[in-house]
Amino acid sequence: MTARKLLLATFGLVALLLTTGVPDAAARPRPGGHIKGRRFDANKTFGLGLELGDLVGLTGKYFVQSSQAIDFGVGYNYYYGDRTGGLHLYGDYLWHPVSLASTEAFELPFYVGVGGRFWDFGYDRTVDNHDTAYAFGVRVPLGITFDFNEIPLDTFVQITPTLDFFHNYAPHDVFIDFDFTIGVRYWFD
Repeated sequence: MTARKLLLATFGLVALLLTTGVPDAAARPRPGGHIKGRRFDANKTFGLGLELGDLVGLTGKYFVQSSQAIDFGVGYNYYYGDRTGGLHLYGDYLWHPVSLASTEAFELPFYVGVGGRFWDFGYDRTVDNHDTAYAFGVRVPLGITFDFNEIPLDTFVQITPTLDFFHNYAPHDVFIDFDFTIGVRYWFD
């Protein structure tokens, strides 16, 4: 299955889940009230959604503690120059140390994490010669989440510096990349 077919199947599955027979999840009340600058406490456990930007695909997040989560994604990574997009897989461990804003409608936690990625891509060595390569990267996602209190949705904005280690890519062995993404997740629990 090509990366584009995988991406289309992923979008179709998420759209189906969000528009049919999925029971509404109710967000639980947050402990501690609404105080700006306090420690963030999640009121949801597991969510799936879409991520757009430098990476396009399915994203998920699972809270293992009230302020710590594992996020993951699968999709397509667009690029520029001589590199073309390809399959992109990642996983991160996230910490949510503080809520930047706290209202009755939403929390605005800041998060930082560390994780890894695998990226398979193509590139043009010459006009007539096309090769494939891959990279393993160390990611450090930084972002904010609009975590709604009354509905089972959140949206996020993040920038992710990544130190990539390339295989079979002549121009670089190591490269620092910055990926910018936005996304939305539906929370099942």
